[in-house]
Amino acid sequence: MSGVVLTTGRLVLRRLREGDLEAQLALLNTPAVMAHLGGVQPRAVIAEKHARTRALWEREGFGFMMMEERDGGALVGHCGMKRVDHPQAPNPCDHEIGWLVREDRWRRGYAFEAMLAVIAWAFAVHDAPHLVALTSAANVGSWRLMEKLGMTRRADCDFRDPAASEPIIQYAITRPQWESQK
Repeated sequence: MSGVVLTTGRLVLRRLREGDLEAQLALLNTPAVMAHLGGVQPRAVIAEKHARTRALWEREGFGFMMMEERDGGALVGHCGMKRVDHPQAPNPCDHEIGWLVREDRWRRGYAFEAMLAVIAWAFAVHDAPHLVALTSAANVGSWRLMEKLGMTRRADCDFRDPAASEPIIQYAITRPQWESQK
């Protein structure tokens, strides 16, 4: 398979390719999936995110990836690592991890499985000193997953997004914290 970056027991994590925009629009850009991420986004916004992801891969050797089931190749979501780029964030350029899973694949452990691989990759291959994850305060599922991954709350990095009704909260994990969990 072209562009494969990581594999897990059930997943293939691969770089973006042609056709991914359409799949993302259909399966991931839905009211339920995007409820805590600003709502359903116009095609141009998702296309711009794809362009930024491709540029980040070229510039830094990492970015977000499509998450597919190993058995059958169905798109499950996307996940990966980028630099914090929110204009209100107090920690620009930190290594930020994130994920998104399509609604009919929720509660199967896919995000946890994928993020274990992404965190290990970020520390081992990209030498990230620490990782952060951002979510809205209302997105209980995301911050619970952050805690399950061993991340700790970083209230000092919280911020307000004028376009969002809830504050943006952050969690973080350092390499020593990660290594002590193994």
